Amino acid sequence: MLKSARKTEKDPEGRMPLAEHLRELRNRLVKSLLAIVIATVLAVLFYKDIIQFFTDPILRAVGCDYSFAELAKNTNETKCARIVQNGLLSPFTLALTVSLSSGVVLAAPVWLYQLWAFVAPGLHRNEKKYSLGFVAAGFPLFVMGAYFAYWSLPKMASVMLQFSIIGSDNQLPLDDLLNLIMRMIVVFGLSFELPLLLVMLNFGGVLSGKKMAGWWRGMILGITLFAAIATPSTDPISMLALAGPIWVLYFVASAVALINDKRRARIEALKPGDDEASELDLTPEDIGEVETVSVSTALPSPSPSPETERDRINGYDDVT
Repeated sequence: MLKSARKTEKDPEGRMPLAEHLRELRNRLVKSLLAIVIATVLAVLFYKDIIQFFTDPILRAVGCDYSFAELAKNTNETKCARIVQNGLLSPFTLALTVSLSSGVVLAAPVWLYQLWAFVAPGLHRNEKKYSLGFVAAGFPLFVMGAYFAYWSLPKMASVMLQFSIIGSDNQLPLDDLLNLIMRMIVVFGLSFELPLLLVMLNFGGVLSGKKMAGWWRGMILGITLFAAIATPSTDPISMLALAGPIWVLYFVASAVALINDKRRARIEALKPGDDEASELDLTPEDIGEVETVSVSTALPSPSPSPETERDRINGYDDVT
């Protein structure tokens, strides 16, 4: 009964007292943490498969006959590496880290929705529309960048392993390898969000499409340098795998910004200028039937009092 009363008293525009805001924030945080805990428990059951999913492509690329339960064996003359774990607690801490990271990723739809549901009542209709569009475009862009990182990492590993000393056994600590993989995925994923950031600045009126298009030489150079630094390998394949799609996305963002500027200019042209008066509609309107008042029903005019007549001279008062 109390719950239904709260729902009926809730402001339609999302306004509520500070205590209600804090209570809603607490409830949404609890729901988000509960979803992360459930996803983490599920990830614990498959954490070995998750580790194998990320490490097997790299070890296959460096010429190793690798099985997760066995040591890597050198089957040819190419440089080979094997995974090692150092310390007694390393397997447990690694399993906990991988499970928790996987739980946060798997529960992302739940806690992102809770975040959106908490923020959305304070946004206007246009802000809600734009924010939903940016979120809908941002997630595929991040996934695309993460896929390019996953695709280029084996090629990067084969190039980096060529710097090993002949006859040496290259050991890859599993925790360091997973940290490198996750860092590369995050860097590639966030770098693919750069065009979306430029579009957001354009829609916010901070950056014009003409200025964005005029930066193309510097942007190509900057993106290339960023790709060269972000990819640890020295081969051009990994660098182009990161730089090429960002080039394309940058030009797409510039085109979207130019189209938005034209749309905004058309809307501004329809509005009156700051020094111009708005057009007035002077067309007369029909006021309908007018009710007439008969003379017989009119109130009689009051007769002047003797004092008033005494103060008047020739029908006029002394002031006039």
